[in-house]
Amino acid sequence: MLLNRNAKKWIIRPDGKEKVTGELRYLTDLTAPGMLHGKVLRSQYPHAWILSIDTSKAKQLPGVRVVLTADDVPGLNLFGIAFPHQPVFCQDRVRYIGDALASVAADTEELAEYALSLIEVVYEPLPLVDNPETALEAGTIMLHPEGNLLHQTSLQHGDSNIEDVFDTCVHVVEETYLTPRQMHTYMETEGGLFIPEADGRLTVYSPTQHGYKDRFQLARILGIPEEQIRVVSSPIGGSFGGKDELNVQPFGALMARKTGKPIKMHNSRRESVISGIKRHPMRITMKTGTDAHGKLIAHQVRILADTGAYATLGCEVLNFATEHAIGPYTISHVDVEGKSVYTNNGVSGEFRGFGGNQVIFAVESQIERLAEKLGMDAWELRKLNLRQPTDPGPMGQQIVATEGAAQVWAKAQESPLWAKRASSARQPEQEPWLRRGVGAALVMHGAGLGLGIPDHSGGRIELTPEGKIQASFGFEEFGQGLYAALTLMLQDCFGCAADDISIVIGDTDRVPSSGSSTASRATTMMWRALQRLKPAFVLALLEQASQLCGIPAAELATGAGGIHHKGDESGEPVVTYAEAAAAAATPILAHTEFDYPTTPEGRVGAHYLYSYAAAIVEVEVNMLTGRVKVLQTDHVIAAGPVINPMGFLGQIEGGSVMALGYTLTEDAVMIEGRYVRHNLDTYLVPTFSDSPHCIQVEAIEELPEGDAFGPRGVGEIGSVGLAPAITAAVRQATGIWVNKLPISPEDIVQSIDWLEGVEASD
Repeated sequence: MLLNRNAKKWIIRPDGKEKVTGELRYLTDLTAPGMLHGKVLRSQYPHAWILSIDTSKAKQLPGVRVVLTADDVPGLNLFGIAFPHQPVFCQDRVRYIGDALASVAADTEELAEYALSLIEVVYEPLPLVDNPETALEAGTIMLHPEGNLLHQTSLQHGDSNIEDVFDTCVHVVEETYLTPRQMHTYMETEGGLFIPEADGRLTVYSPTQHGYKDRFQLARILGIPEEQIRVVSSPIGGSFGGKDELNVQPFGALMARKTGKPIKMHNSRRESVISGIKRHPMRITMKTGTDAHGKLIAHQVRILADTGAYATLGCEVLNFATEHAIGPYTISHVDVEGKSVYTNNGVSGEFRGFGGNQVIFAVESQIERLAEKLGMDAWELRKLNLRQPTDPGPMGQQIVATEGAAQVWAKAQESPLWAKRASSARQPEQEPWLRRGVGAALVMHGAGLGLGIPDHSGGRIELTPEGKIQASFGFEEFGQGLYAALTLMLQDCFGCAADDISIVIGDTDRVPSSGSSTASRATTMMWRALQRLKPAFVLALLEQASQLCGIPAAELATGAGGIHHKGDESGEPVVTYAEAAAAAATPILAHTEFDYPTTPEGRVGAHYLYSYAAAIVEVEVNMLTGRVKVLQTDHVIAAGPVINPMGFLGQIEGGSVMALGYTLTEDAVMIEGRYVRHNLDTYLVPTFSDSPHCIQVEAIEELPEGDAFGPRGVGEIGSVGLAPAITAAVRQATGIWVNKLPISPEDIVQSIDWLEGVEASD
């Protein structure tokens, strides 16, 4: 539950009924008369030369309407959200098992599948590079002309020779942490409907987090102006970052243009696994030192990320990880280096938390270990080193000051779970093999894309001829509750009723460019847009109403159903919105364009707005099986005013459960460049029975006086702190340190055996 919230804001989701009844149609549910079914031929090898591709047999098959290869791409045969780097169709070399070589459109899905089997590809296998460490070794085959190193980061402040500083530390902890490759596992796999229109334009109905960016990329691939493409991108059956990059869109668009017929595509779960992006697996080595009192003095970090075969957002994820590898702490001497490396593994890219999950697990684990060495409470150690509101950000940049860090630290101590920390880890004698423990973590998370990265946004508000206040944004609804949040914002802004509102999102023909629905930015950008739009729009409304009713505009106000006398907004309007719209000689509207707020100084990627959170967890560990069960979680979130309490709660709960899988069960294992698990029968995501029986969420809404940035997004912050809180709880319950995710029951059991052997010898 979400504590201390205004009941009036607990509204039924506008799209809730359609979802629970099954009336809602995702974009992959759409069909069109005369449509063809599209399929993609993927590589048989994770790394090989392509000697030849023979499509003649597939083309001769009755019912096959087109077979495309790289030779059929009229524009750029490359795509990539940050820079075009991944081939649409490979023609000389394949670099991972998901690489595309050809696509087929046929009368039926079965026929298209059969046609793929008739395409003959001759390969010459190449040495496999499936480990980022060996990828950097001299003599390893280069996967790209620039080499196997995609990106390198460096962040230092304090003494240039940090080893000398470590020599002065009283306590030093050095550990290596391993994090897994995680699948997004959205309900709706990649797909869509691609319709060539009579006027020569192309309409793309396909789930994405950034319709305008898709349009831009598709225009380059098709070799046509962007304006000839319409992208409809809502509603989406989940994304979590996995649909921010192009997936099937290039193939569907090319085949629709070639055949002149609608093309339907929808990945099976297996193809989604093989070709879709994943969370970056990372190897993180941290060395952290304190003085005798627990003050953090030195912190050295080395990050090695497996970005897979292509770049996508690997550079940006590493930048974010580097920035967040210090946590919410002030440390005198810092030395962080990161490398993102190409391999023949599956492509890694954007995922909820964006590199923060990996390094926050490591840095919070370091705090726990140091506290134990110091004989000090870990929460007190955090307080001793917690950054102050006026401190610069992790990269030395200016950031927006808030009291969030201290507020979260203090509020977490009021958690119902907090008092359980001192209780015994052993359960009652009838179940002595079960042990319980409580752990916690404190996190700081940046929102927006960061300094130097284009982060444009915009919005429009207008009075429709029907008398609706219509808000138009280029964001997408993919389950995060955007409709409900925007409805509440509009009601707060204009005092209107829900029936007075119309919302248009996710359609490049109808909305302004608002940027990507990512990086916890959408709520902030919608709120800021409405603050900018409100004065001009309301003035135009009131002046129009004044002309109709003869009452001075200064004595009028917007409200439910229309324009009211000030102070009588609950009564009947003197002019309805429909009457104002009918009488207006020109449309009543306002438009705004602006950028996400960024720091005025610092390095590329440095953030300006940060939120803070604490996660407190109670676990139960079965000492016989090694299984870890999370019983309860408490979350404290300092992210500014809560616009939509139900959506806020849903984001924290959903992010928490997703992090539960990341910590306990999920690992998209690859062996020799091939995925071991292709379906959800073996890749285990948390179910309802695995979830905590109680999730408490406390929202800290206060912002400093004069803060102009409003609510911060919470799409990610609920997911980044759970893993270290769970492993800290496991430590309290069992005495076992966990350095690798997901937590292995086998490792737990083996550690128990070893620990008990030590206890017996003592």
